[in-house]
Amino acid sequence: MGSGARAHADLAAPLGRRLARLGVHLLTGGGRGVMASVSRAFAEVEGRAGLVIGILPHLEEDGGPASPPGYPNRWVELPIRTQLGKEGAEPDSRNHVNVLTSDVVVALPGSSGTASEVDLALSYGRPLILLGDLGRARNLPRPVATASTVDEVIAFVGRSLIDAGPPPSALEADPPPAAQQQQPEAHAPPPEGGAQQ
Repeated sequence: MGSGARAHADLAAPLGRRLARLGVHLLTGGGRGVMASVSRAFAEVEGRAGLVIGILPHLEEDGGPASPPGYPNRWVELPIRTQLGKEGAEPDSRNHVNVLTSDVVVALPGSSGTASEVDLALSYGRPLILLGDLGRARNLPRPVATASTVDEVIAFVGRSLIDAGPPPSALEADPPPAAQQQQPEAHAPPPEGGAQQ
């Protein structure tokens, strides 16, 4: 999460590359600024496993619903178009989706939209870390993790994902290949007049 106006490439680009190497998906608001900077860096990592996901705001235009200019940025691989507004913590804001869908929220410098995402992460109890502009932490209702380096963020993300445990689908074992599947036990036919036990 971060500014839609400023790229903060000194923070966003190394963060995007490191997250891509971690094997996670990257979810942003899909727009310009930090969103584009982190998305580009993430997308440019060869052999990455995760996708760049963008939760897009809704804009009503003469021709019907559309995304605002700059949405999605060109590195978004999975755009999720919503009927929700651009920013804020109001019920019709996409920021609820951004925060609730994220396993960990990393907040880079931003303005009111980013501040509302930080507030929502606190309200919803999502793991949250602030990177850059650490003075914002003083104005929050309770202490939050802060980082001055990308290494600190990656360590926090790793710990948070481990603490959360594997996703439910990872707990289900793959069925064995057909050749290894156990065949039902063969039973002798029951004796005449009696039941098999």
